[in-house]
Amino acid sequence: MNIEALPKDQQLITQQNLCRSLDMTRSGVAKLRLNDPAFPKPIKFSDSRQAVCYFVVEEIDAWLEAQKAKRGEA
Repeated sequence: MNIEALPKDQQLITQQNLCRSLDMTRSGVAKLRLNDPAFPKPIKFSDSRQAVCYFVVEEIDAWLEAQKAKRGEA
């Protein structure tokens, strides 16, 4: 399946790839999730603690745009 062929609201990124794209560690992303209520919630397809976390690409993009807008206000 080609992820680019999916509509933006259906594209998912793993937490590992999100960490790479944000140049953050897994614990850094975890701190963002705890401290920023606007940060997108992950999706898990299992109740297991070891289940892979996915994030909706469109939600991450919107969050990043909001962060850029805040930067312009300061």
